[in-house]
Amino acid sequence: MSLDSIPEARTASGAPQQSLSTAAARNLATTTKSAPQMQEITSRWLLRTLPWVEAEGGTYRVNRRLRHTVGDGRVEFVQEGARVRVIPLELTELALLRGFEDTDVLTALADRCTQRDFAAGEVLAERGGPADGIHLIAHGRVGRTSEGKYGGEIAVGVLADGDHFGESALTDPDARHDCTVTAETAGTLLTLSRADFAAVRASAPHLGAHVDEAGSRARRRQNKHGEAEIALSAGHVGEADLPGTFVDYELEPREYELSVAQTVLRVHTRVADLYNGPMNQSEEQLRLTIEALRERQEHELVNNREFGLLHNVDFKQRIQPRSGPPTPDDMDELLCRRRGTKVFLAHPRTIAAIGRGLNSHGLHPDHVDLGGQSVPAWRGVPILPCNKIPVSREQTSSIIAMRTGEENQGVVGLRPTGLPDEYEPGLSVRFMGINEQAVVSYLVSTYYSAAVLLPDALGVMENVQIAPGPR
Repeated sequence: MSLDSIPEARTASGAPQQSLSTAAARNLATTTKSAPQMQEITSRWLLRTLPWVEAEGGTYRVNRRLRHTVGDGRVEFVQEGARVRVIPLELTELALLRGFEDTDVLTALADRCTQRDFAAGEVLAERGGPADGIHLIAHGRVGRTSEGKYGGEIAVGVLADGDHFGESALTDPDARHDCTVTAETAGTLLTLSRADFAAVRASAPHLGAHVDEAGSRARRRQNKHGEAEIALSAGHVGEADLPGTFVDYELEPREYELSVAQTVLRVHTRVADLYNGPMNQSEEQLRLTIEALRERQEHELVNNREFGLLHNVDFKQRIQPRSGPPTPDDMDELLCRRRGTKVFLAHPRTIAAIGRGLNSHGLHPDHVDLGGQSVPAWRGVPILPCNKIPVSREQTSSIIAMRTGEENQGVVGLRPTGLPDEYEPGLSVRFMGINEQAVVSYLVSTYYSAAVLLPDALGVMENVQIAPGPR
């Protein structure tokens, strides 16, 4: 072929091309590249703020002073269409039935619970009125109010799904309601009357014996936190007889075993050998894998049913917002439940709702410096984002408050150090070999858990409404 027969290159306008095109020039040029990017990476404030404790042997035991637990947990229900039933074994969350194991008797009690649907604004109990049974809230929110010292009504608290009131009425014929209970939303409650409870108790003598024993447990000398009392004497003069005492410990303290997140990273040797410049392919693959494991680690620390923060909050440390969206009063209530609160954790959308709640009261969040970064705060306590806290379909979420550190008897993270082939504290990367397809495998493992040293170290505000109102 002669040179005259080669077609002349032309531009898009049809004019003859006068210089080398950029598309052709790129074949001889080295492009400037970024490292591989990953949208899943978050700030992971929980991992950064938790003090990490060495857990030798893969287990961490939390020794505590003996506590007399009388059972004040939440009760769960099952729904069959419009009918709601309490799960019989869930009745053992009540103080009187804690530790009772006769499922036939529990089923008989559950069958005698009567269902009542209520509407918003309905008064469910009047302060000072006779109490004739225990009321279990299957669904909905109710507010409790009482008379203040200087007159007028004061808010005592909010109850929601799984809570109950009026338990003393099961054994005390003279019981009276100490608060007025008013429905804030529509919902359903189940009532077990004193008469029905007495009928089942009469037919099951061992139930009566258990109830009597529960009463004696509640009368044991203890402090306001339920811990076995340490006898002391103060204010005496002369040679008074001093009480003898000792500090009793829990005989079966809780032990936290380390959990693990693992994956096998595979890299073909041809990729590692031929395409390792300007970036090391194996290192970039490992970096992104570790980021994903750390994200999963934080998710487990929040949501795991065994050691996750949301599932390990003591029932006395769970509160409900007064009106749905978070208000300054709600934040103060969450803050004052413990000494030395170090941090709030909330979903980013919840933090926005907190800001709206403060603005509606003419307030603005404080800001504090945390590691060189300015973050919003309430009463000087930083409010940190954590997108691992779930948001429900009803657009509600939770706000976690915690005290941290062993020295403060707070919440601590657990991890081992000195692992074989340790890459980071608590994380190891172990070479597994090369298979017959020339693929290199690495086992990437991270071990972790979290422990709550005292019940008041961790609290949560549940069912916080985060959807903005109409404009």
